[in-house]
Amino acid sequence: MATLTIRQLDERTHARLRGRAAEHGRSVEAEVRAILDAAVDLPEHNLLLALHETMSQAGGVDLEVPSRTDQPRSVHLS
Repeated sequence: MATLTIRQLDERTHARLRGRAAEHGRSVEAEVRAILDAAVDLPEHNLLLALHETMSQAGGVDLEVPSRTDQPRSVHLS
């Protein structure tokens, strides 16, 4: 495992990290690890936006949306 030192961190930022860590029930160090993990695990491209772009370039598709005529079912909670 690697070690990372962050120097000259603003006190306000550190206080907010402490609060966020407390909300999640973990240490500040664990909170920072979680934030960094989430930040670097983001995909480079949004899959849905890429699909939309691809379909737009291909001319798109028109889908028929059927009308809803069925009635909602009743729910029995017993």
